[in-house]
Amino acid sequence: MPAFFVQMGAMRWSDGFIAVDWGTTNRRAYRLDSAGNCVNQFEDDRGILAIEPDGFPAAAADIRKRLGDTPLLLAGMVGSTRGWVEAPYVDCPASLDQLAARLCWIEAENAAIVPGLALKADGRADVMRGEEIQLFGAMEAALVPSNCLVCHPGTHNKWVSLEEGRIASFRTVMTGEMFNLLRGHGMLAEFLSGDARDDCSFREGVRKGLDFPALTAELFSVRARVLLGGMAREDAPSYVSGLLIGIDIGVGRAMAGHSPIVIMGRPELTSLYAAGALEAGLEAAVVDGASAFVAGAAAVARSMA
Repeated sequence: MPAFFVQMGAMRWSDGFIAVDWGTTNRRAYRLDSAGNCVNQFEDDRGILAIEPDGFPAAAADIRKRLGDTPLLLAGMVGSTRGWVEAPYVDCPASLDQLAARLCWIEAENAAIVPGLALKADGRADVMRGEEIQLFGAMEAALVPSNCLVCHPGTHNKWVSLEEGRIASFRTVMTGEMFNLLRGHGMLAEFLSGDARDDCSFREGVRKGLDFPALTAELFSVRARVLLGGMAREDAPSYVSGLLIGIDIGVGRAMAGHSPIVIMGRPELTSLYAAGALEAGLEAAVVDGASAFVAGAAAVARSMA
């Protein structure tokens, strides 16, 4: 593959750069060479909440110390109001070129934050930061078709409609955050200390979430079932995860129509969503989110030329 990066400022983008998926609680950094291939990477828990408001320059210097003195392309919550610099949203429907044209340059021409996407339609509002890079990267690398529905599991799961290579619309479901809140606080916390698994309890929860999405009522029954011997305590995490994911998949099923479905993200989450989709009668392909992010960052860099 030929070199394609643009030369700008004191650092040479033509020599490659570092792409960072900088979220709320974690960051993942990838060193890309001149052909857009990942040659080094690391992941840690230095998400934006772990950085003091004036600490981002030092945090960026730490990334360069670990991966090399090259330009930085940053995506995710680092561009939020709590991040380094707020990068304004681009309205949907949006293309890769529109996204790249609105980069927020924070360090001369050597460091930029990718803007997020916003949706305002029919009285509904939604936003995303970070997933857009993976979505465009997946299309650029032909990992997903240019017309499909993508499920992007995470703390805030996204159901994203791709149309003709653009991000047309999306909907966020707070599934991961809800599970973490239940596990950390309240009367169910003592039952949810284990990991969720794709087992009979998980699939039972998915079916319940699909057929009876009265979440608050069903959550209370989990405690009662354990106390009365109707559910083993160790099965509760899988059941509650399945319940939440079942309700989540119900949202996606209503959006899907006849569109192909792709589940993209980290393997431990995509596997659960793929199992849940099968319970809902949906067949879905699975794509690795890290590979898509690298491809998306390379695509943004190409668009600078």
